[in-house]
Amino acid sequence: VQLQASGGGLVQAGGSLKLSCAASGRTFSRYSIGWFRRAPGKEREFVAVTRWSDYTTSYADSVKGRFTISRDNAKNTVYLQMNSLKPEDTAVYYCAADGRFWVGLTHDDYEYWGQGTQVTVSS
Repeated sequence: VQLQASGGGLVQAGGSLKLSCAASGRTFSRYSIGWFRRAPGKEREFVAVTRWSDYTTSYADSVKGRFTISRDNAKNTVYLQMNSLKPEDTAVYYCAADGRFWVGLTHDDYEYWGQGTQVTVSS
């Protein structure tokens, strides 16, 4: 599966952005899709995931209550709605996919990766 992330940009603190991850492939509904991010000088970190097998979602503590992950299987797209953005949310955001029955919260759990989209939050 090929992934294309988009929707990044520059926003002021407190603002919102909606990222999209468009995927190729006819079995999109059987892939879990995760979002990760990498801030300058930091390690890549998990943000959120939507699992195909049981429709569960998980979020990093740092984004709970502010970010929402959703998917539209008809459009082969997963979204990440980001509200109440903070300067510390500034990073390159990546989407990733894996077809196994259950995936976790580390980058090793995902087989396919898209290119990143830059999110910059100004204070």
